[in-house]
Amino acid sequence: MTNILKALINLTENPITDISARYQANGRNRANNMGEALEVYVKDLLCNTFDIQDETEKNKIYSEKFSYIGNQNNPPDLMIANGDAIEVKKIESIGSQIALNSSYPKDKLYSDSSMITQDCRECEDWRKKDIIYVIGAMQQDKLKALWFVYGDCYAASKDIYKRIKNKISEGVNSLPDVEFSETKELGRVNKVDPLGITYLRIRGMWGIDNPLHVFDYITSFERDIAFTVNAIMLTEKYNSFPETDKQAIESILSENFSISDVEIKSPNNPARLLNAKLIKFTNEL
Repeated sequence: MTNILKALINLTENPITDISARYQANGRNRANNMGEALEVYVKDLLCNTFDIQDETEKNKIYSEKFSYIGNQNNPPDLMIANGDAIEVKKIESIGSQIALNSSYPKDKLYSDSSMITQDCRECEDWRKKDIIYVIGAMQQDKLKALWFVYGDCYAASKDIYKRIKNKISEGVNSLPDVEFSETKELGRVNKVDPLGITYLRIRGMWGIDNPLHVFDYITSFERDIAFTVNAIMLTEKYNSFPETDKQAIESILSENFSISDVEIKSPNNPARLLNAKLIKFTNEL
C-alpha cells in the first residue's frame, strides 16, 4: 500500500515543476490541462511510476494502488486502496484562494456523503477516510508550490458546514408563493414564468483560504525559491504510518528537507493547539 510519506520521498527524487510539458494532457482548455497534469503527477508520486512509459502497465499499477479514481464533478480525485482519500486542486497564482465549488471543505471523507458517486461508495468496504488536500500553485506554467494538507488540520467538522448549508436551504425554501422541488443543491425553484417552463437552480459555491495564509504562523514562503513543498499532518497520523516508511523519510539527508514538530490551531477551536508534523522540501532546480 502506498501513502503520503512514500509520495514525499519520491518527490524529493523527482521534483518536477514543468508538469505541463511532461504530461501532455488532451483537450483544448489550458487550465484544465494543467489540472489534469497535476493529478497525473500526484499519481506518479504515490506509485513511483515516473519511468514507466507504457500506459497499460502504468494503469495496471494505478489499479493496484488505488481503489477509486474520480472525475471533475465529484470528490475525491483519488482513493488509496485501504488508505487515504485525495483531492487535488490547482491554482493559478501563489496566494489564490481554493475553489471547492459545490463541495464544502472536509475534515474526513464519509461514505454516506451525498457528494460522492455510488462507485466511490462501493469501491471498497469503508465508512470514513482521512482526506489529503493536494494544492499546486502555478507560476508561468511551472509548479511553484505544492501543499499536502490533511483535512483534519484544515477544515472544521462536517456539522459546521452542514448547519450553514441547511439554514440557507431552509430559508430559501420557506419563501412564500414560490414552488420548490427536492434537490441536493440549496434549492430549485420551478415554474418561475407564466408558462411554467423556467426553473432556477440555487447552488452553493464553497471556497477556502490558501494554506500559505492559513499556516503562515508555522512556515513561511520564500518567493525566490524555485519550488517549495509543505506537508502538514497530525502527529497521531504520522505515527500511524509503517515504521519502514517513517525511517525512510527520516533518513533523507539534505539541507533542503526537514521534518518539524509544530503546533497548529484546531479547525474547530483555535484556542486549542494540536500536535502536528510539518514536512518541508525546497528545490532551487
